[in-house]
Amino acid sequence: MADLTPRQIVAELDRYIVGQAAAKRAVAVAIRNRWRRQQLPLELRKDVTPKNILMIGPTGVGKTEIARRLAQLVGAPFFKVEATKYTEVGYHGRDVESMIRDLTEIAVGMVKQEQRKEVESKAKDRVTERLLDLLLPTNKPHWEPEDADDQERRKRTRDKMRTRLEAGELEEKMVELSIETRTTPVQIFSNLGMEQMDVDFQNMFEKILPRGSQNRQVTIKEARKILLEQETEALIDRAVVSEKAVELVENHGIIFIDEIDKVCGPASSHGPDVSRQGVQRDLLPVVEGTTVNTRQGPVRTDHILFIAAGAFHISKPADLMPELQGRFPIRVELTDLSREDFLRILTEPKHALTKQYAELLATEGVTLQFTPDGIEELASIAYEVNRTTQNIGARRLHTILERVVEEISFEGPDLPNKQVTIDGQYVRDKLNTILQKEDLSKFIL
Repeated sequence: MADLTPRQIVAELDRYIVGQAAAKRAVAVAIRNRWRRQQLPLELRKDVTPKNILMIGPTGVGKTEIARRLAQLVGAPFFKVEATKYTEVGYHGRDVESMIRDLTEIAVGMVKQEQRKEVESKAKDRVTERLLDLLLPTNKPHWEPEDADDQERRKRTRDKMRTRLEAGELEEKMVELSIETRTTPVQIFSNLGMEQMDVDFQNMFEKILPRGSQNRQVTIKEARKILLEQETEALIDRAVVSEKAVELVENHGIIFIDEIDKVCGPASSHGPDVSRQGVQRDLLPVVEGTTVNTRQGPVRTDHILFIAAGAFHISKPADLMPELQGRFPIRVELTDLSREDFLRILTEPKHALTKQYAELLATEGVTLQFTPDGIEELASIAYEVNRTTQNIGARRLHTILERVVEEISFEGPDLPNKQVTIDGQYVRDKLNTILQKEDLSKFIL
């Protein structure tokens, strides 16, 4: 994990997300504290737990984006989930502990990617040898040893074929390749609706499921891809992957729980409350620190950083169970987007929406330009529609921009004039039907 200072983390987040300084500072400090913890003596390190964060604010103001960009920035395994997906243990649906298993599988993918880079060179050499074996199969039975002349002749032929192979002259030549086929436990359990079956039971199934293979005629180009995957997998040490993945999750994992406000509220008086109070009860030990069994081994959750978020329009943070509230000591409120915020969102981020649309249409040879007054008009309309109807934050810009460039996107390949300028008047003309107050309801996303 990069040892970025809080100021550097905020500066990086500023490249993609407009405003919300308080939330950025909170997550930057939380991430820096994880680095600080790693510098402590082992005995003290065990007792330093992460300060989980509760983000409060309307939809579309940057809660998820802050957490997602943060994870990318520090190279940490990151998993986003909606709290409403879970039900209390013992009822149909996903149990809360499954988020740890999902996070661990994400970490496995990250570790495997690193391992692939380390073994890539060796894997390519092994692929070349296997391709040569396919191109030059031995015709003698294994019990008839080759004499010195045969071996020398075979070596010369193999060297010539290797030169042609490396020069790319044989890419379209067909060879017969044996490809392993296997049904995984995940496929079986998904078909049966039992994705959350006991981890040990899944591992048992994995060992006893039959393997098969089938012969296919493929080009050298296709065979190289298939063999590279096989050789890479063979060179990767699964035990090392599991060990590193678990360590990565336990010390650097980030889980973003969205819509936490949807599981707020008092316990139901009409029977089991499997998706509200029950979920909070199940979430509590995971956030406090427990051990969850995964396919990679037991994972301790004590030092995973949890970031919860919710709009809290109907409920309020105080409606959460007191014990759960205590596990989210850092609370930040994200503010509604102003007209100036919309203006900055359209121009400042590295991949601003206006730049995205311009690049998309450039693939058709269309030059799309947004004038300053055109961008101001887009920002003003987005702000006004959010203010007078449902406030969906920056997502409003997607809807408005799509309406503005819809005709250009459709006509793009056939436009005689490949230069298109979007100014204030153009925006008003395209959005004229929604500028009237009585028509605003038609533009709710």
